[in-house]
Amino acid sequence: MSTDTNVDSVVQWMAESPFIAFMKLELLEADAKKGAIRMKMPMRPEFERAAATGQFHGGPITAFIDTVGDFAVALLTGGPVPTINFRVDFLRPSVGPYLVAIATVRRIGRTVAVVDIDVSDDQNRLTAVGRGCYSSSLG
Repeated sequence: MSTDTNVDSVVQWMAESPFIAFMKLELLEADAKKGAIRMKMPMRPEFERAAATGQFHGGPITAFIDTVGDFAVALLTGGPVPTINFRVDFLRPSVGPYLVAIATVRRIGRTVAVVDIDVSDDQNRLTAVGRGCYSSSLG
């Protein structure tokens, strides 16, 4: 598996997805040696749970978790990979102008990779956690 994937590659992969462009995700940090990545997702009116609440709906948070988990594996495989399965636990309402997710690859094998993803708000409060299983073969 390749471990020399750089930030430019991740930014390019992100730009190739209309959905990620819609989400306006921003890559903050990528470390292939650690199998870790950090991204930011801004609040958008379309992401609000209910008008004027300032709370993120669970759907965009879930998509954010899946995307960041995928790109953590991509750092190690050399490209985006298919999602096999993932789960999300919401710990508190996610409120604020943006969320930050940190994904860490826990294990990568011949066929499956396991990733843990933490989501925090702008005050660095943990608001959701996810665990994803992804194919470790490019897809």
